[in-house]
Amino acid sequence: MNAMTRVLLTALLCTAAVACSKKVKEVPPASTPTAPVTQTAPATTPGAYGPQDLDTDACLRQRVVYFDFDKDAIKPEFQAAMACHAKYLRDRPSARITLEGNTDERGSREYNMGLGERRGNAVSSALQANGGNAGQLNVVSYGEERPTCTESNEDCWAKNRRVEIVYTAK
Repeated sequence: MNAMTRVLLTALLCTAAVACSKKVKEVPPASTPTAPVTQTAPATTPGAYGPQDLDTDACLRQRVVYFDFDKDAIKPEFQAAMACHAKYLRDRPSARITLEGNTDERGSREYNMGLGERRGNAVSSALQANGGNAGQLNVVSYGEERPTCTESNEDCWAKNRRVEIVYTAK
């Protein structure tokens, strides 16, 4: 064998011997003790509404919006309630509301069904303007079919011109 081949062969054998002789012992990573995993309720922002607030919060307990005769505009005194219910909807994405529009007995059945729907839509728009999601809202008109008062006087008619906010999912 020539000298060059011997040198290459020796180098190859040395490399193989070194590679085989160095056995690296794998050491598992040191485990650090971890705290036991506990499941907690979903994180909520401070001041976020929960289902229990529907019965305890004065603003959320206000679930009837009253209207003037032949009007479908929300009165200013109900704006705070719209903001509270909209915040509840933002805090609880699984919540669902049905807005039940009602009218007094005056007017034709068709007119009152349309007016009840316009009133329900007005409340829906107010909730959406305050940050509520349209997908959480459903509008139903009962017209004059579900009166809360059956006398024929202005006080009674005023009680029947309303939209009731009904939570179908909390």
